[in-house]
Amino acid sequence: MPVDDGLIGGIHVARMARAEFAADTPHDHEAFQASTINALLTGELCGDLTIGELLEHGDLGLGTLNLLDGELIIVDGEAFVARVDGSVSSVPPETQTPFAVVCPFAAEREGTVVDLADFDAITAEIDALAPPGATCIAVRIDAHVARARLRSVEQQLQPNPTLAAAIATHVEFDLHDAEATIVGFRFPRDLAGLELPGWHLHLVTADRSTGGHVLELALHGGSIAIERETELVIEVPTGVDVGTAGVVPERDEALDDMERGR
Repeated sequence: MPVDDGLIGGIHVARMARAEFAADTPHDHEAFQASTINALLTGELCGDLTIGELLEHGDLGLGTLNLLDGELIIVDGEAFVARVDGSVSSVPPETQTPFAVVCPFAAEREGTVVDLADFDAITAEIDALAPPGATCIAVRIDAHVARARLRSVEQQLQPNPTLAAAIATHVEFDLHDAEATIVGFRFPRDLAGLELPGWHLHLVTADRSTGGHVLELALHGGSIAIERETELVIEVPTGVDVGTAGVVPERDEALDDMERGR
């Protein structure tokens, strides 16, 4: 069974050794994660978990591929990757990931999008829809995108750079007037280091032609569905120190800057 790390930031967190992975069965309100943000920050950009294995634990999620080769988007149990030119392609099941988060998504609450002018307005709308006291939530938005600023990261070369060095070379691009699905998670500040605190969203268009990590977003019509997550199970790659959770101001400020492209 996973090693119990207890309650952190209102969510039960457990670590799982690689050998324990196959015996674990996902359940409702459980998010499953490959490795941690701390590992990426120290240059651990290659994982041993395959996309096929990841999908055994959820049908909605996000992440990246080994050597940060694009932005991973998981919708309806299918995995897609958005490259630096904005194009999207399916991900073969044998492809490996150094970091990803998925859940077996079942809408717990649903709402309607009218006009939401920016990223902060959208996340505030989701926050208002969340069950009282929910610290961690998964979201799926199906909507008409008025505009979006997206990014992706190019495949890095060995030896592995740090996450900050890799994201410094990211490519940004714009999307206008398109139907799309946006997926993501909100995790509390107490989980910083294990996870990205706050909102982390990825987008893929309805025709699966364009996508990326969301930096800015405006929506015009659509729907929001959310699910509360009460448990986070972290699969620990062999030889990787996952670090510890908690507020580290300098690190957390750097993560905020990387997340929003500043």
